[in-house]
Amino acid sequence: MSTAVETQLDLEKIRASFPALSREIHGKPVAYLDSAASSQRVEASLQAVDRYERRHHSNVHRGAHTLSAEATAAYEGARATVADFIGASDRNEVVFCRNATEAINIVARSWGETNLGEGDRVALTVMEHHSNIVPWQQLAERKGVEIEWIGLSENSQLDLDALDAALDKGVKLVGVTHLSNVLGTVDPLAEISRRAHAAGALVMADGAQAAPKLPLSVTDLDVDFYAMSGHKLYGPTGIGVLWARKDLLAEMPPFIGGGSMIKKVTQEGTTFADPPARFEAGTPPISQAIGLAAALRWLQGLGMDLVNAHEREITDYALKRLAEVPGLQVFGPAPSVDRVGPVSFVIEGIHPHDVAEILDRHAVAVRSGHHCAQPLMDYLGVPATTRASFAVHTDRSEIDRLIEGLLDARRVFKL
Repeated sequence: MSTAVETQLDLEKIRASFPALSREIHGKPVAYLDSAASSQRVEASLQAVDRYERRHHSNVHRGAHTLSAEATAAYEGARATVADFIGASDRNEVVFCRNATEAINIVARSWGETNLGEGDRVALTVMEHHSNIVPWQQLAERKGVEIEWIGLSENSQLDLDALDAALDKGVKLVGVTHLSNVLGTVDPLAEISRRAHAAGALVMADGAQAAPKLPLSVTDLDVDFYAMSGHKLYGPTGIGVLWARKDLLAEMPPFIGGGSMIKKVTQEGTTFADPPARFEAGTPPISQAIGLAAALRWLQGLGMDLVNAHEREITDYALKRLAEVPGLQVFGPAPSVDRVGPVSFVIEGIHPHDVAEILDRHAVAVRSGHHCAQPLMDYLGVPATTRASFAVHTDRSEIDRLIEGLLDARRVFKL
């Protein structure tokens, strides 16, 4: 069944833009429902990388020859594309790194190491991916920083009263996911930023899951740091983005030392380059940045409002169909609440790994485990879940095949 949104998006054309979707597994076309772990690569991104590698490959910056100039223009053009996609006012606020994990580590190691000390507090939500937990725990071990945990409301949304209580204790930074990779909860970042700033705290937002699904403006969200990963955005692995306010970047020391991040090196010492070069030591991920930019331009060409509407429609349809499976419990907000994307669930009597293995027999790809969110699993009282996660190319027939596979799992386990 097609919707008006799908028609506007031309879902058939979109699906044809992803080569992996033409594969068959166990004699069946693949239904890829694991985009929260890593999205499929869009053809536009693959072609951009291939074109660069074949015709323009060279190292960037300072080269006097044509190939270097072409590579530099493409690399810095990719930075401008990212800035435009996230609504940044200045492309020099965009730092390229390996992934959202590295982006958050840069903040913890650079800003955190410089600005936080014994007894200072960082607030984290129980929804956080380990990427927005472990770096702060490591900082706590090194510097004596204390961590305040913010729980959830009854409907799996962030408890804003608990946020206020944490801020009242003098928290200096709030680490928060924009969109939970387990629950699909969309956190109200603009409101969180307003409350945090009123209390004198900064906001480190993990946007890895949100960036492919939501219209995005870091200016409107008023966050201080925003991280995202190319491999969630239909682009390459090995490329991520840290966006940060220019004034913060200017005050932060480099995280890694080496070439490209310096102004001058002498035997006596080193002076560092201005951001973003200060945080991009060594040869950067040139082809990956170019591939990411191509994927972002492709997404922008679709229109992020339409992308978001499609993903919400697919999420709602999945929640309705999953409610038909006996013994299945979905985690996260009710369908009427602000949620999109990942849907995590358990089936009574079947381990999540067994569910995923049986679904693979149906060529339905999902994820099982703790999803790098063990504190959230503890909070929910489960060791693991099965997670189906959707993308701009997901259609209703794939959700129907998911349900068929889940019913088959119940038959296999004689439930």
